[in-house]
Amino acid sequence: MLAPHHIVLISRALANMMICTIFLYLFNNYLVYWQDLPGTYNLLSHYEFLGLERLNNNLDNDQLIQGWIQLVLYLGVLFAGIGYALKTRSRTLLQDSIRYARLSAYIIRLSFWSVVLIGFIDMLISFLRIEDMLEFWVGEWLKQQLGRPIFRGTYVHYPLIMISAVLAARIRNISFSWLALMVVLAEFLIVISRFVFSYEQAYMGDVVRFWYAALFLFASAYTLVEEGHVRVDVIYAGFSRRTKAWVDTVGSVLLGIPICWVILMHGMGGRGNSINAPLLSFEVSQSGYGMYVNYIMAGFLVIFAVTMLIQFVSYLLFNIDVLSNRSDNPDKPGYRQLINLGNTG
Repeated sequence: MLAPHHIVLISRALANMMICTIFLYLFNNYLVYWQDLPGTYNLLSHYEFLGLERLNNNLDNDQLIQGWIQLVLYLGVLFAGIGYALKTRSRTLLQDSIRYARLSAYIIRLSFWSVVLIGFIDMLISFLRIEDMLEFWVGEWLKQQLGRPIFRGTYVHYPLIMISAVLAARIRNISFSWLALMVVLAEFLIVISRFVFSYEQAYMGDVVRFWYAALFLFASAYTLVEEGHVRVDVIYAGFSRRTKAWVDTVGSVLLGIPICWVILMHGMGGRGNSINAPLLSFEVSQSGYGMYVNYIMAGFLVIFAVTMLIQFVSYLLFNIDVLSNRSDNPDKPGYRQLINLGNTG
């Protein structure tokens, strides 16, 4: 039987590898489908490793070199995750749980500011285009370019996301009630403009859907921390703390983490899959004068899966800490209190 300190070390190493793996998966997806690198799967298929079927078109020498560089890099990052767990073995599972929750919170804040800024700026551009005022402000050439989804995404949306990364690092106290308020105000504006002024445009409905989808998906990890998800509780409330920890651990391992991977692998497993296809083509709505944010909404699923997976790993470490301690102390802070204290500390 493993000693408690061995359980802690193994749990921390596996958690580090899981977090590294999810970001490596996203990075590999970018290199393969955006930069046309061969990727590790094609490299292994080229050599028919692990029983994979050989490629119809073999990789050339340059692609083989690129594939091996990718494979070595990915393996290096995974081993670095294990090495980091060994180097920082003095850390507790609770400390790592807080760190991962903070990482998830940062990604959510970045996404929050991104949808707020992109929503307002893209809506303004669409309004000026519809009212034929865009040329007056930016000139004929830029007006034409802003009508191209790839240009607007690259030179308007992406810079706003980078600005959001800075805001997310500096402003840590945000509330999704603000996003809910903006959805209500946007819908109220549609009602007033339609029934009072007989004015309605496609971008007005687009911004409501854009913000509402973000509210629903981005708040999921936050709601997990706050224990706000709907749960059909018949016998769970009567369990002891350790029994609850067992239930939560099994649920995270068998249900929570796998469903996040299913979303990512199903949506990003190929160039034409449901997440990759819109992102690669900068997909927009059929209304040419609506907002150009459909491809970003496909990316919302990535944010949902990544933040939920990180949060489940954080939740898992907390429960393993409960199980590794033989005493069942009812006065010990729960997961919600621990994370909230850690975020304010």
